Amino acid sequence: MDAAVLRIGIVSDTHGLLRPEAEQGLAGVAHIIHAGDIGRADVLVRLRRIAPVTAIRGNIDTADWAKHYPDTRAVQLGERSFYVLHDLQALQIDPAVCGIDVVVSGHSHRPRIQTIDDVLYLNPGSAGPRRFKLPVTLATLEITSSGLRPVIHDLSRTE
Repeated sequence: MDAAVLRIGIVSDTHGLLRPEAEQGLAGVAHIIHAGDIGRADVLVRLRRIAPVTAIRGNIDTADWAKHYPDTRAVQLGERSFYVLHDLQALQIDPAVCGIDVVVSGHSHRPRIQTIDDVLYLNPGSAGPRRFKLPVTLATLEITSSGLRPVIHDLSRTE
């Protein structure tokens, strides 16, 4: 098994709540992607204490602080290209044609890892307040010399 070249933390739908378990789960990552519905600016301040952050706005991010963040963002991390948006249903590009390796989205609060046409679609689920019976989750993605290793981490505990 080859060593990770780069380990990225991926969160979404914090809705103003950055749980201690999420901060612990992100410890040691080289970069964090937040796929929207941040909720409060201090969530990003706390994430930046862990690692550099790439963030986009979600549908609840309407306050003045959020106007500085785009609705979508393309970012290169390691040798891989990422496209970040909040709601996958709003995707208006063909990632495979555009050379995108990973599409990161949130919104549904449902964690998902799926590969279509050699593009990894990753939704970390929701790391914020529990919604319905859905788990509280985040994801990490290891970029290695042999490929991508995404993992969903369940932060749920008895509440």
